Amino acid sequence: MMKSVSGLLMTSMLLATSVLLSLPAGAAGAWRSLLEEQSAPAWRGWKGPGLPAGWHVAGGVLSKEGPVDDLVTNERFGDFELELDWKVGREGNSGIFYRGTPEYDHIYWSGPEYQLLDDENAPDGKNRLTAAGSAYGLYPSPAGVVHPHDHWNHSRLIVKGTHVEHWLNGRKVVEYELQSADWKQRVAASKFAKYPQYGLAATGMIGLQGDHPGVLAIRRIRVRDLN
Repeated sequence: MMKSVSGLLMTSMLLATSVLLSLPAGAAGAWRSLLEEQSAPAWRGWKGPGLPAGWHVAGGVLSKEGPVDDLVTNERFGDFELELDWKVGREGNSGIFYRGTPEYDHIYWSGPEYQLLDDENAPDGKNRLTAAGSAYGLYPSPAGVVHPHDHWNHSRLIVKGTHVEHWLNGRKVVEYELQSADWKQRVAASKFAKYPQYGLAATGMIGLQGDHPGVLAIRRIRVRDLN
């Protein structure tokens, strides 16, 4: 009986070892929440430390009601996957920035943006290049995917090397390659052309846009490394 048990244990150990060895290099890390129930220690203001005036956290929801300072993570991220739930009020307009760096006055001059928007009522919703889910001003998103204002949406942002994917409510809506010929052509034709560091950083801050009017709420925001 003891020999049988020992044999089973040895077989289990060998199987576990083989599974670990078969995992691909650079497998995704564990998910980490970027928001606590009553606080947001992972974030600070673009202009200074701590949560800026006008941002609130209650019941695991981060929110603001009007123009406030943008938020950025204290930590920098390179290759990562981010997911969150979000909703905006009528005509709401916000965004998620990635790989932002501090050399300019605003994060959106260095970090590309995943647009969060009330497509039906906000002016930017009239153009697919600036509608919900788009890579703002560069790559359009399809119509009819975002939920109406005051309803929760689910977004995923995947950044791996130069490859970027925008997901919205379970659907991949945008995919592009940073620094590709197509990317460079689009940037050159956009308002970002006068900012030479735009989209170039290999690592940087994740940001949440607060400086536009309107209501924004964020919950269940988490990230994992893809290094």
